Amino acid sequence: MIKRNLLVIGLAVMLSACGFQLRGTGTNELSIKEMDVSARDAYGPTVTELRQVLKNSGVNVHTGAPYRLVLTNEQQRERSASYNSGNRTAEYELTTQLNYSIQGLNNLELLSDKLEVRKVYVRDASNITGSEQEAARSRLEMRRDLVNAMVVRLQQLTPAQLDELQQKADQRAQAEAAALEAARRQQAETPQQSPLEVPGN
Repeated sequence: MIKRNLLVIGLAVMLSACGFQLRGTGTNELSIKEMDVSARDAYGPTVTELRQVLKNSGVNVHTGAPYRLVLTNEQQRERSASYNSGNRTAEYELTTQLNYSIQGLNNLELLSDKLEVRKVYVRDASNITGSEQEAARSRLEMRRDLVNAMVVRLQQLTPAQLDELQQKADQRAQAEAAALEAARRQQAETPQQSPLEVPGN
């Protein structure tokens, strides 16, 4: 068990170091060649692995890029999925949900969405250590699947699509700014009347 887990961890490190081809795509090329990537946890494992995979895919990941991928929230959940008759072993379902957005010029949000991956592992009450190792391996695989899914999403975007989204975001921002300015002017032009007390007869 320990040797197998060490092998899995070793393979994961090698894959993240040299880059891996995305499953089902036949290529790991992206049409977006520049992008900044950030997250609430700037050095968390998901954003760190994602940056490396993007770099291996030919993307120049740097601050100041015209587009920025923001991992806004990553949540992990675990729930029991099934029990056996003796309640000694049970299947547990792990779920990881990743919310993200892509921002353009002036930090305007161009789009936002979420990804979700699930995995089931077996927890054996008579082998706590082995079960914990199995859960850790499952989370490692889920993170790799999550990064893979994120890159596939990015592969579906082109600079032309992002430019169109930027134009729409600019128009929305201009309309909102104009509405705020109109409201401010109307408030400024409206006489501010203080309530008058009418003396009683």
